[in-house]
This record gives sequence, structure tokens and C-alpha cells, in this order.
Amino acid sequence: MDGDERHARGLAVRREVLGEAHVDRALRAVGELDRDFQDFITRCAWGEIWTRPGLGRRERSLVTLAMLMARGHWEEFALHLRAARRNGATVAEIREVLLQGAVYCGVPAANHAFRVAREVLGPDGGGGDQPG
Repeated sequence: MDGDERHARGLAVRREVLGEAHVDRALRAVGELDRDFQDFITRCAWGEIWTRPGLGRRERSLVTLAMLMARGHWEEFALHLRAARRNGATVAEIREVLLQGAVYCGVPAANHAFRVAREVLGPDGGGGDQPG
């Protein structure tokens, strides 16, 4: 598969996982400075990694939440909370990832992660029209 095919496949997956509105906003904001970076993440992260057969999207979303929590990347964490719900992760599964993170990432990280999750998904985790 060539770079154009990986980009097209990656863009489709990126839209499905993150939502049309988010991807459209991101692409409208692309300038000369970050054009190559946006192409890179679309081809590599979305066109190669997120399309691998070893894990489904739900599992990839849960793993991504754990990694973003561990690194303290809260803006991306919020984005991927929505993506996890879109990919079929339940509130109970997200809660378990955050509880597990309390042990391996630290209580302060988990405390912050739960706060972000409440802001994004609501106090009960419903988060609007996402799967439950």
C-alpha cells in the first residue's frame, strides 16, 4: 500500500474514531507549519496502527486512555474519552481503566482523569448519544 492509500485509509478511521466535526476542525486549521505532521499522524497513527488486526477499536481506545493518563496529556485524554465511547467502551470499562491507572500512574493522575471524565462524559458517564 502506498502513502496515498495509507492516508485515505487513515483519514477514514480518524473520522470514524474522533468524529467528523473534530477532524474537519483539525484539517481546516492545518497550515504550512504543520501540514507534514498532520499527514504523518493520519498515515502512521490512523492508517497503520489503528487499522492493525491485533486489537479492536474498543481495546485500542482503552489502551490509549491509559497511556494518555500516564503521560498527563489531558486534552488528548478528553478527546479519546469521547472516542472510546464512540468505539463501544462502556462507562464501567472506562472506570476500570482509571482505577487501574490509580495504581500504576498514581492517585493524582487518576484524580485528574476522573475529573476530566466527569467534565466530558457527565457525572454518570452518559456523555449524550454515545453507546452505554
